[in-house]
Amino acid sequence: MKRSPGLLLGVAAACVALDQWTKHWASTVLAFSPSVHILDDLVRLTYTRNSGIAFGLFAGHSFPFYIFSIVAALAVCGLFLRHERLSLPRQLSLALILGGAVGNLIDRVATGEVVDFILLSWGHHEFPVFNVADMAVTCGVLLFALAWTQEHDGPPVAESPEGGTHGQEGGVDGADAGSGPARGSLAGEGADRPLP
Repeated sequence: MKRSPGLLLGVAAACVALDQWTKHWASTVLAFSPSVHILDDLVRLTYTRNSGIAFGLFAGHSFPFYIFSIVAALAVCGLFLRHERLSLPRQLSLALILGGAVGNLIDRVATGEVVDFILLSWGHHEFPVFNVADMAVTCGVLLFALAWTQEHDGPPVAESPEGGTHGQEGGVDGADAGSGPARGSLAGEGADRPLP
């Protein structure tokens, strides 16, 4: 299908809006409060601020991590503009990555840190705390990988066993499209007809 700027910007804007709203809610309700258990210890909501990249990696470093968000957003826009036609999964993957990158970029520019509040744990193992923007980027990257490796840009061209392409009249390369003598013999018209 033809690429749709409205789809890209609409989905990305929805991701940014949901991300910013949930971060505001977490900062208001969860800050300085005990963790909220959603599914026992499996899913908990707990407020934290992350100065590193996604999932708390490289926290405490002074590197300007907002550069990664800017690069991701520019890469998405470049891929989108490069292809005139993009399937729906491809467009959605780019929109999710763009929305997640912009969501975390807003936090980094405003405060230098990102609000995280979703915590998953299994037994004694805890996954790094993350947010909606991280979820959008992760889902977008996975969908991007699936869509770009399993889809083709155009329909395959049908070929005959002899190696030629089929013409409109059902022959190979149009050889049977009405030119030349008919193959085979008809009653009274073939090579065995009597000579005058």
